[in-house]
Amino acid sequence: MKFDDVKKLHQKKYRNQFGYYLVEGEHLILELHKVSKTLSNAKAVTLYVTEEYEAWANQLNSGFSILTINQKQMSQLSDTKTPQGIIACVPLPNLTTDTLSNKQPQHGERCIYLHEVQDPGNLGTILRTLAWFGHCRLLLSPNSVDPFNPKVVRASMGAIFHVSIEQDVELRDLQTRFKKFAYLDMQGAAINNATFADYDCYLFGNEARGVPVDALAACNADAFTIAGSGTIDSLNLASAVNICVYQLSL
Repeated sequence: MKFDDVKKLHQKKYRNQFGYYLVEGEHLILELHKVSKTLSNAKAVTLYVTEEYEAWANQLNSGFSILTINQKQMSQLSDTKTPQGIIACVPLPNLTTDTLSNKQPQHGERCIYLHEVQDPGNLGTILRTLAWFGHCRLLLSPNSVDPFNPKVVRASMGAIFHVSIEQDVELRDLQTRFKKFAYLDMQGAAINNATFADYDCYLFGNEARGVPVDALAACNADAFTIAGSGTIDSLNLASAVNICVYQLSL
């Protein structure tokens, strides 16, 4: 890719147009390197580094292409105020499959569905949790924040490389894939109830609006709640998902 095109990858339309996204920082590059042997397109990854990171990048023996750029150019690529000096241009994974059967979760895999999640930090944090506990698949509805948004990638701390993600999954299509749905509601059963682990798909809604009521009715979803002190009436979305996934891991 031309450097001027790489600079455009902060915008979703150009990520989709060129088929690449940006990964910034030493920790994220190390996580990318961990999975590089399983990436069919690893040779298409390009590391952009300043002189300070040349030796470090070469010692990885990653097989990635390495291009040295100046500080001004690094600032043009970076999404942070103080760039570390290393950014990878990475091919977008193929998040679509040909048949619904290929999309079925593997044995023991939990499916977490997020409806129109908007906050990059929330999504990044959720990805970290799913990667930590493992055996989780993330389904994102249309109009959700792009998981390859630089802020999401950075907040995920590399977890994005370890979680199966499906994008643009319509709520109405879930019924063709799953039989039992659970969601959170203040009037639901406690999540430490043994039945909480018996569901195929766990639905979580937009930070402000939740999951549409008509969709919950159509899915015949069952309500559960995270017991609290009652001092406040809601939890942060990422916190709610994190607590539920931890409960499911027990």
